[in-house]
Amino acid sequence: MNERSAIEPHRRDEQRRLALWLALIAFFIAVQYAGRATGTSESNPLYKWSFAVGSLIQEAIFLLIVLAIAGFSAERLALRLPVHKWRAVGLIVGAFFTIQVFEIVYAAIVHPGNEQKLTPDRWEPKHAAAYIVNGLIVCTIVPFVEELTFRGLGFYLLRPYGKWVAIIGTGVLFGLSHGLVLSLPIIIAFGLVLAWIREQTDSVVPGMVLHGTFNLVALVAAVSVHR
Repeated sequence: MNERSAIEPHRRDEQRRLALWLALIAFFIAVQYAGRATGTSESNPLYKWSFAVGSLIQEAIFLLIVLAIAGFSAERLALRLPVHKWRAVGLIVGAFFTIQVFEIVYAAIVHPGNEQKLTPDRWEPKHAAAYIVNGLIVCTIVPFVEELTFRGLGFYLLRPYGKWVAIIGTGVLFGLSHGLVLSLPIIIAFGLVLAWIREQTDSVVPGMVLHGTFNLVALVAAVSVHR
């Protein structure tokens, strides 16, 4: 068996995985924008226990599908610690402040408001427990699943076509998967930064840390502002 004959089956297998991944992401994007168009999103979801239950179920199902497409391979998911840990920490800190500055400038120009309707309009102490539990899910489980999906499997499958294809492709699809319009550039920019860190560190873990921190700051800021 020559070298080309050995490579072709692997290449076809990876292309099949890529097609399945793209179909999954396209379906999720369609569902998100369809929900937005029909106005089915609930108000102040983080104050509701049902949101926690629904989120856990949704993330579990989505994670299982992603793991299945990846063949339960840690290599395809980039689920490993970065070799140069302190460099990764520096990249996380720099990226965090970069995206915060971009968000502040963009929001000052476009005024997207609370388009995602995830954070509450006002602080309600009687719902504090539900808010904390939902916040933990949003800051831990959601980043874990989304990073494995986009910067893990998606980046791995797109990387053979070039690093910028992987960075831009996962960044744009990540942004679209949130079903937003006015806030879309912010999410895409965040996705691009996360993908760039994935390329620099060869690991999905730094992105999980940055993603979780970004969500945490947004949730704390929402409560502080409305309190």
